[in-house]
Amino acid sequence: MTRTLLAALARLISGASTRWIDCQPDTCQRVYFANHTSHLDPLVVWFSLPQEVRALTRPVAAKDYWERGWIRRYLATKVFDALLIDRTEVKVHQSPVDMLIRAIGNTYSLILFPEGGRNTGPELNEFKSGLYYLAKKRPDLELIPVYIDNLNRVLPRGEFLPVPLLSCITFGPPMWLEAKEPKADFLRRAREAVIRLRDQD
Repeated sequence: MTRTLLAALARLISGASTRWIDCQPDTCQRVYFANHTSHLDPLVVWFSLPQEVRALTRPVAAKDYWERGWIRRYLATKVFDALLIDRTEVKVHQSPVDMLIRAIGNTYSLILFPEGGRNTGPELNEFKSGLYYLAKKRPDLELIPVYIDNLNRVLPRGEFLPVPLLSCITFGPPMWLEAKEPKADFLRRAREAVIRLRDQD
């Protein structure tokens, strides 16, 4: 019930419409990777998925933000079942990628943001290497590019209360890591897949 109400509230605030281009919702294991401009990004992408897909999908979010205060912590852990990444203490034997792989098992999908932190500029930042290592260790996962339009204006940086505006979430065709594809080539290809969604009318 709480998830359903919050899903309706998130859609109302963000005015988010959803497009699927050469891709359809599916409960198979996927990694949805998107541009990152707002703290609302993980939640709005999650709420844009059909309920049966959403139930098997876990957003990846920054631990330092979502554990700040009991309301955020409750929403992240009890409602969204988010995987919280500690960006300040990355250990060799406890890498975020290994943690994600253990958490999803053979059941769950992920929503993540390869730029790392939020980007307020007009162009996407270069992608971090986590998406590459995740694809390398789990080559069976479908990688779905996602472009989030206008959410940085719905919840501007430094603001607490959202401003209702129209936004659009676009899901693109799946991609995979090619055999022996270099890390830099893969990350560039993944970034370009998101940019192509931005440039489509």
